[in-house]
Amino acid sequence: MMTPQRSWHARVVNRLTSSLESQAPSGIVVELEMTVRLDERNRPEPDILATSAPFESGRTWHSPADVLLAVEVVSPESAHRDQHVKLRKYAEAGIPHYWIVEEHETKPVVRVYELDKPTNAYSPVGIFRSDLKLEFPFPIVLDLDNLVRAK
Repeated sequence: MMTPQRSWHARVVNRLTSSLESQAPSGIVVELEMTVRLDERNRPEPDILATSAPFESGRTWHSPADVLLAVEVVSPESAHRDQHVKLRKYAEAGIPHYWIVEEHETKPVVRVYELDKPTNAYSPVGIFRSDLKLEFPFPIVLDLDNLVRAK
């Protein structure tokens, strides 16, 4: 049984996925709600992920070694998991980039983390509001306010 998602969450996930797909270079696949098999008992499902694994129509999970970016769009019910549990588990699994997208006054705020390999923990890169511009895991430019704007 899934927790009902709010309109804000669905809009941000859909538009962010589309934006990332349009900017991903050849060889990088962006997927929605695909599990990452950390081990036999842990298969978290990020809202969005970018992977270097080629598309396979029957795939049900990705290896953390192939995941370049995991993105979680926070809901009230998922806040603790996204901000603490998954932050730790994705870092321990070696996923190089992790984004947490939160709602602030109806607009998305993106907390960007990058894996520090010597400590096997994430280091904060920045907190982005309105606009996001990054070079890693691939060049990305986002108008964050447009992710929730009514069209």
